[in-house]
Amino acid sequence: MYAIIATGGKQYKVAEGDVIRVEKLGAEAGDKVTFDQVLAVRDDAAIKVGDDAAKASVEATVLANGKAKKVIVYKYKRKTGYHKKNGHRQEYTKVQINKINA
Repeated sequence: MYAIIATGGKQYKVAEGDVIRVEKLGAEAGDKVTFDQVLAVRDDAAIKVGDDAAKASVEATVLANGKAKKVIVYKYKRKTGYHKKNGHRQEYTKVQINKINA
């Protein structure tokens, strides 16, 4: 059984026991989180999409919060002497999927 959930502007295919990194949630390590925006659920027999999947939810436990590797942003315009170097580290939350309620 798996589900497709949407959080942080992205979609994730999850199954029970999976560990995924999502955009930062306002939760501490050890907290329980419920994802209500379920796009599709696949069980043994069939797949539920749309209104059937909207009733489903996914329960997860927060494992950790952190920052991803640094991404370098370099802006450059030739012949003008303009260049800017900047870095960015995106924050994330690592969660473990406990249960899919279909």
